[in-house]
Amino acid sequence: MNTLDPRDDVHLGEDPGLGTDPDFRKDLDATVRARGELGDAYDSALVDSFLEKVERRIDDTVDRRVRRQLAERQMAAARETRRPKSSDSWAERYGFALITLVMAIPLSAIAGALAGLAGMVVTWIGIIGVNAVQAVRLNPELLGRGGPARSAENG
Repeated sequence: MNTLDPRDDVHLGEDPGLGTDPDFRKDLDATVRARGELGDAYDSALVDSFLEKVERRIDDTVDRRVRRQLAERQMAAARETRRPKSSDSWAERYGFALITLVMAIPLSAIAGALAGLAGMVVTWIGIIGVNAVQAVRLNPELLGRGGPARSAENG
């Protein structure tokens, strides 16, 4: 009968984590010693118990790797949403502001003629507000909270 000694140079799969993990080696050594003390009658139960430990360890390793990759992807996505895209031209970034300023001239004239100073103040508050919303939409970090990427991390 050939017994497995955990101290032998046994390759336990391609993952170096299982073969070099001291806790894994201790579990394997304890299982082999228990098998020697209890005899062949308990082989099935010992193997099942050991395999459950290995399965839990593999599941934990896979979960850790998946969480790390997910976090890396979320960080990459957050970095991309905070930067202007290189494909954005100058006109795409500043065109909205220029159009609103051009539109501000006739709007100011109409508001001033119909409602006086109060109408002009309301018009310019609207123009400033529309431009502020556009700026925050393009650059969420202007609010100091990180924008949509941060809320995805929290939720």
